[in-house]
Amino acid sequence: MKYFCVPQPGGGLVQRECDVPEPGPGQVLVRMRGWSVNFRDLMIAKGLYPKAVKADVVALSDGAGEVVQVGADVTRWSPGDRVVGTYFPRWVSGPGTEDKTSHDLGGTVDGVLAEYVTFSADAVVAVPAHLDFAEAATLPSAGVTAWRAVVEEGRLAPGQNVLTMGSGGVSTFAVQFAALGGARVIATSGSDEKLEKLSAVGAADVINYLTTPAWGAAAAELTAGGVDHVVDVGGAGTIGQSMIAARMGGHISVVGVLTQGTGADPLMVLAKQLTLRGLTNASRETFEEMNQAVERHGLRPVIDKRFAFDEVVSAYRYLESGAHVGKVVLEVD
Repeated sequence: MKYFCVPQPGGGLVQRECDVPEPGPGQVLVRMRGWSVNFRDLMIAKGLYPKAVKADVVALSDGAGEVVQVGADVTRWSPGDRVVGTYFPRWVSGPGTEDKTSHDLGGTVDGVLAEYVTFSADAVVAVPAHLDFAEAATLPSAGVTAWRAVVEEGRLAPGQNVLTMGSGGVSTFAVQFAALGGARVIATSGSDEKLEKLSAVGAADVINYLTTPAWGAAAAELTAGGVDHVVDVGGAGTIGQSMIAARMGGHISVVGVLTQGTGADPLMVLAKQLTLRGLTNASRETFEEMNQAVERHGLRPVIDKRFAFDEVVSAYRYLESGAHVGKVVLEVD
């Protein structure tokens, strides 16, 4: 079978071949059919990822496929089941711990950019019935992170205000989940064309942060005293504006570090009694809860462009260009 790995930090992707693996006790063998690419994958390929990465790691954390064989003692799955892997294979339920998050696909352990992958039977969830494999592959990182930020940690209530940033996978999912929950969504982007697309998936108000550098104040002015929730994907370069945008007692989920900056004055955290919560993904239990909502409401992920399995380098380049709205995916026929 074919697979793609990162032989060394900064070495980029290399295609290799090996035998199809056999599932061990408690494992399932999955024929992979769809994958999605994340900014983290670009960082790992370039040697810029700040966390530990396994030598010769098989790339990508997000992929979906069909179970073709089950190992001994597996009762949750059968051949033919459509499944998608969890980002943290050990995090089944409850709060995150160092042990539960010590294994992350495509980082400390091999990822999913292969024609066949073995998973622990406890580390996959069922694909929502209305989604294809590539759509399902967008869920493990971007979908689950946005759901945790908006719903699980944010405890979104109808009528509240949510501010999102940019047009990547987490941001578009955040727009969709917030709108689905009855919130008013304010979306930011540096492109008017992208803002139109964000409006089409649920944003009620949009702000171009290039023409409106003080976008935090602009967002606050659109609401009665500031927004209830901010989903911050920028990190140091955006957190200051996020705090300006937030209302007294507001909630800010820091889910990315896409921009550089000097940070922000913690006095504003005190003065506005803000809750800042850094988060990365969530448990399998949260993933399953999110999938129930996705299936119940027929929600479809926003996919910008689809590439073939062998076109992964082109997919990386397209994601790096920043031209996308939503997710960049790979698939096989």
